[in-house]
Amino acid sequence: MKKRRSFSAEFKARVALEALSGAHTLAELSAKHNVHPNMIAQWKRRAQENLPELFAKKNDRSKEAREAEIKELHAKIGQLTVEKDFLSKAFGR
Repeated sequence: MKKRRSFSAEFKARVALEALSGAHTLAELSAKHNVHPNMIAQWKRRAQENLPELFAKKNDRSKEAREAEIKELHAKIGQLTVEKDFLSKAFGR
């Protein structure tokens, strides 16, 4: 019984990009990479479907990252304000 082959995400992406470029047919890519043409077609279709999400998620992630950074900075400002008030009272200023 044959064991199923597994391919890395990097390999799938590289083959899908080659398929998307249209420079070679699926049969040529299949022979070149020793992968069934249906697999290449699936990877190509999945890449086409997920490309818009790739760019949309980047903006969402950067927005979430900014909000998290702002929240962290506000917490730091609050901490420093409390420390400043404590020290000013301790030294009678």
